[in-house]
Amino acid sequence: MVVFLDIQTTGLEFNDKILSISTLSILDDKIITNYDLVNEGKKVPPLASSINHITNEMIKDKVKLKESDTYKFLVENNNEDSILVGHNIKFDLEKLNSIGFFWEGKIIDTMRVTKHLIPECEFFSLQFLRYELRIYKKEKTAIFAHNSQSNVILIKYLYDYLKEMVCDDEMVTLSSKKVLLEKLNFGKYSGRYIEDIVVSDRGYLEWLLGSASDLDDDLRYSMEYYLC
Repeated sequence: MVVFLDIQTTGLEFNDKILSISTLSILDDKIITNYDLVNEGKKVPPLASSINHITNEMIKDKVKLKESDTYKFLVENNNEDSILVGHNIKFDLEKLNSIGFFWEGKIIDTMRVTKHLIPECEFFSLQFLRYELRIYKKEKTAIFAHNSQSNVILIKYLYDYLKEMVCDDEMVTLSSKKVLLEKLNFGKYSGRYIEDIVVSDRGYLEWLLGSASDLDDDLRYSMEYYLC
């Protein structure tokens, strides 16, 4: 079974908690969806609410993640024959790992696969790719940014787009393979070739590597590659 997953959280730090979790899968041509708001005992800060529109009032009486139907669905389908698909899935898995859930099947990260297969994209966020690759044309229901129910649908559309280029096994392989990026995608040199920045302002890249703890794995790998 292929299971598409998305979560929303109280923030991006290690101690932040899951607020919502959604899955979408297809079994015998039947679409199976699961969605839960959950309460892991951490208040929702205004910044998180401004992004995912989940408030403390919305989760006040909700169950813990492990008690939710969506979590139980994941557990039931956690086996070596299943494939878990997410966008920047490392983040989702780290949050699930923190509560003792470890995926036993294969993993596809649509963000990393897109980086490998379509490197000319300027950005790789799910919402950017939604429009850059025109997968919005497939949408049959209203889609909302930073909403786990909407995101699993978008991830499924993106997966379908990528599957026209490579098979599942190749996507699994690419998902664990670091990407050598050509350009910096943020900061004062956004859009510039990393190789050129090494020549003109090597110290800036060295400063980023030493001070930015939340750098994307592929960007960190690429900067270290060009600095060598």
